[in-house]
Amino acid sequence: MKALVTGGGGFLGRYIVERLVARGDFVRVLGRSKYPELARPGIETVQGDLRDAAAVAKACEKIDVVFHVAALPAIWGRWRDFYAVNVQGTENVLAGCRARAVPRLVYTSTPSVIFDRSDLCNIDETYPYPDRYDCYYPETKAMAERLVVAANGREGLLTTALRPHLVWGPRDNHLIPKVLERARAGQLFVVGDGSNKVDVTYVENAADAHLQAADHLRAGSPVAGQVYFISQGEPVVLWDFINRLLERLGIPKVDKAISYRTAKSLGAALEVVHTLLLLSREPRMTRFLAAQLAKSHYFDVSRAKRDFGYAPRITTAEGLERLVAYLQNQ
Repeated sequence: MKALVTGGGGFLGRYIVERLVARGDFVRVLGRSKYPELARPGIETVQGDLRDAAAVAKACEKIDVVFHVAALPAIWGRWRDFYAVNVQGTENVLAGCRARAVPRLVYTSTPSVIFDRSDLCNIDETYPYPDRYDCYYPETKAMAERLVVAANGREGLLTTALRPHLVWGPRDNHLIPKVLERARAGQLFVVGDGSNKVDVTYVENAADAHLQAADHLRAGSPVAGQVYFISQGEPVVLWDFINRLLERLGIPKVDKAISYRTAKSLGAALEVVHTLLLLSREPRMTRFLAAQLAKSHYFDVSRAKRDFGYAPRITTAEGLERLVAYLQNQ
């Protein structure tokens, strides 16, 4: 199989690339940067931007399946940047697939597309999109997810979308580093009463899910045109999970707390200040972040298990051990 992985030099994308190469597939990586560390047999790296339709179409040449992982993931920024990368970039990927007769597309989405600031407890994929969003990232990812699902079965292209939640593990360059940085600086607070449960996904399990979904994405398969939640299948108490990691790394536990109402009000105020002053850096708190830290959000992964045999290969406990070992050796 010949696969294209957009964002293959990133955190999750690189694990998908490695899993594909390990089983003997040819992989082409499309990314904005050069990745000399990926220079090895079975991998071709192509430098290009998702916003460049011609570059995307060229990357799709002679490809059997596209894993569209690349995105602009952040809780703050300009609408036009999120829209250009997450929506128009996905439109370019879909157009490239059709122009080059690529038969399959697996899209990396996020459960944030349906987050409505309420407690989401063991919900399934029938849960609706919210009427409004507090953050451009989930809003534009939801727009892109809808495009991908709507493209299924058109012009010979089969599509599916995966929603892995809070992906973590060794080489994480986004989620875990930010938590550790704030914890070391004493700037991490429990938001709410600290009892909220969330789903997490060890990165290798998320990568496995992508390959499994691609392998089952065939005409007549239930995978075609569907979306799937992906996680460990066992929610954790968020703040207990964070404190377990901090304790293992010799970092003081989070013992300061603020109410969700206070965090939400603070986030709204900081958003106004950053908007008025045209500040590009991320606010310490936003309404979206306050809700993510205080509310429960975990999901039913039975559809993924049923339709393409998803089963977390690495337990949360084992993943935590691997992450700690990695961080201690940095």
